[in-house]
Amino acid sequence: MPQRRRLLPALAALAMAASLAACASPGRPAPVEQSITIAQPALRQFLAYPDIRVRENIVYRTVDDAPQKLNVCLPNTTDSTTPRAAIVVVHGGSWRTGTKDEISWRSVCAWLADAGYVAFSVDYRLAPAYPFPDGLSDVQAAVKWMREPSTVDKYDIDPDRIGAFGGSAGGNLVSMLGTSGYGDRTTGSRVAAVAELSAPADLTSAGPEEDSFIPLQLQYLHCTTLGLCGAAKKASPLYQVDVTDPPFFVAHSIDERIPLDQSEAFVAELRRHGVDTTFITVRGPLHSIAMLGTNLRGRILAFFDENLAA
Repeated sequence: MPQRRRLLPALAALAMAASLAACASPGRPAPVEQSITIAQPALRQFLAYPDIRVRENIVYRTVDDAPQKLNVCLPNTTDSTTPRAAIVVVHGGSWRTGTKDEISWRSVCAWLADAGYVAFSVDYRLAPAYPFPDGLSDVQAAVKWMREPSTVDKYDIDPDRIGAFGGSAGGNLVSMLGTSGYGDRTTGSRVAAVAELSAPADLTSAGPEEDSFIPLQLQYLHCTTLGLCGAAKKASPLYQVDVTDPPFFVAHSIDERIPLDQSEAFVAELRRHGVDTTFITVRGPLHSIAMLGTNLRGRILAFFDENLAA
């Protein structure tokens, strides 16, 4: 199990546990293990991780002569007796903006490395120039690259213990990583554990809370309307779940831009198939990694520690 030397909290992020929710009956929302409150947005200011080594702009694939790159965040440890678990980190940005090099996502990469994981923070092709499934194909290629013998040897990772972390559009992509394919979670682009925040799980419909998000969703799907969009179901992790999928950690704010019922439906479907799933709600409007206060970070690391243990 990865050595956690310390967990540096983001500025002014306090989390307070509330009551456990009752189990839901069929047709009711998926039960929530716990709801927490974040006192202030965790992204106001990020603390530095000066001991973390970062290998920048490593090419993991080339498409149409364009190199796709990632950053590798390495734990500061001399213990190399056991290959380390790895986590692929996928940034958000409505599938059309964002980069691994944003300070918030660099901090996520360093935070996971600080906890003992080798973190691979990936860039991927963005819509509208590159609609679904191009971005997903890139992320899947990154996981396959991580399993190549040369990568395994260079970064001393265990190809059987690869997890995934993402938020918002990145949460959708890592959820697709977890639910795509069938069977063995130690080969190809399959992963052993997924933690996602605020992920759009069902792209076939949209509630009133998503009015501003629908145009971005349609650009990603390369469609003009959701009703006539063949890609919408294929790009929705809700419709890809099967019994061989890895454990999931799902967190979602109650009043954010992506409706909570998307995560409720996704969690219910995961559990219907017997997939071990942790579901946390956060009170308020915080979206994606803005939720990453001390409490939620600790829960995510505990999830990865349990499911990526040697």
